[in-house]
Amino acid sequence: MASFDLQTVFAEPSAKRISVFGLGYVGLPVAAALASRGFEVIGVDISSRIVDVINAGKIHIVEPDLDMVVQAAVSAGKLRATLDPEPADVFIIAVPTPFTGDHQPDMSSVREATNAIAPLLSKGNLIILESTSPTGTTENICSWIAETRPDLVLPDSELDDADIHVAHCPERVLPGRVLRELVDNDRIVGGISPRCAAYASELYRTFVRGEIHLTNARTAELAKLAENAYRDVNIAFANELSIICDRLGINVWEMINLANRHPRVQILAPGAGVGGHCISIDPWFIISAAPEVAKVMRAAREVNDSKPNYVCEKVKAAAARLRQPVIACLGLSYKADIDDLRASPALHIVEMLAQANVGELLVVEPNLKQLPASLREFGGVRQTELRQALAEADIVLLLVDHRQFRRIDREMLKPKITIDTRGVWR
Repeated sequence: MASFDLQTVFAEPSAKRISVFGLGYVGLPVAAALASRGFEVIGVDISSRIVDVINAGKIHIVEPDLDMVVQAAVSAGKLRATLDPEPADVFIIAVPTPFTGDHQPDMSSVREATNAIAPLLSKGNLIILESTSPTGTTENICSWIAETRPDLVLPDSELDDADIHVAHCPERVLPGRVLRELVDNDRIVGGISPRCAAYASELYRTFVRGEIHLTNARTAELAKLAENAYRDVNIAFANELSIICDRLGINVWEMINLANRHPRVQILAPGAGVGGHCISIDPWFIISAAPEVAKVMRAAREVNDSKPNYVCEKVKAAAARLRQPVIACLGLSYKADIDDLRASPALHIVEMLAQANVGELLVVEPNLKQLPASLREFGGVRQTELRQALAEADIVLLLVDHRQFRRIDREMLKPKITIDTRGVWR
């Protein structure tokens, strides 16, 4: 049996070394949280810029309070970043898991991280996959390690007494509230074997106040995907209702508010689409695994993916009434009060409007210092402050309900054509 004692492995956090692969919106907060508990944490990333920023005690993303936690951890010598993987006791994989152009899961980053970890492994090590992944990915990690490390006994559902312990603990955090939710939310820990799940849960017990639920790896993988698919289906229902209400001349926000007065109805708010790295992607992992039966999830994905096109057509119709339209596009991130552009429907809409050359676009995104590269190539697009955009625009398009936009004086909007995808000005 490997010398990895549940009673002592986390008794002295300062003596244990944890390596976190991927220092993005999930990996960096996880690394910072562990470092704040006294662990020695090594963050590994492929970006030299990110490594340099973190080692300077700063952060490269917008996330409340994270800058203070990272600065304190780096100053205390508990957190450092590197491009080169190093040996550790625990390896946490928190790299991106996107899909390809045909909506198939792209697990290349997970495999690359696994291949980088494999040569460093020694008996007793723990590997945790945090990245949201298709069902079977955690088992694949064991198979990939076995290809280069035949000297190690790897766990399976029938073998608890292995040299290495492998588990999946999917992140369950909301950008803008990551540090709080890392600590307070319940966590699912799915092990390749029961012992793997138990070992991984002991690590999370050092900083998680929520309940920790143990299961097998496949169930943990599908549970996370199901959580986001559930949200996607419900958002699709709201988005479809918004289009129906437009067709029928009904105020969708008033209608939803009234429908939600029923004690067993809670319709979500419609928007410009669905973005982010989770809800817009994870359902495809389920669909790709069972395409012939995942009919509701596929339909929901199609509704939500089509909503940006619907919004774009509404803007084009409004712009066609003006000789030289100036359009204020409020927001680029995929949700309010963050800088995350991953799969953002707002960004996609502005890109489509720029490509269609519908008019001059004044982009207001308070969480970005400059426009993303995909917009900088267009001559008719410029980033402005909110007041200037409202003063110059004929059409005001609200795409993201940032707090600055929720505070806009409605008097400033009266002479404008307004298209509110978030119901802020209803």
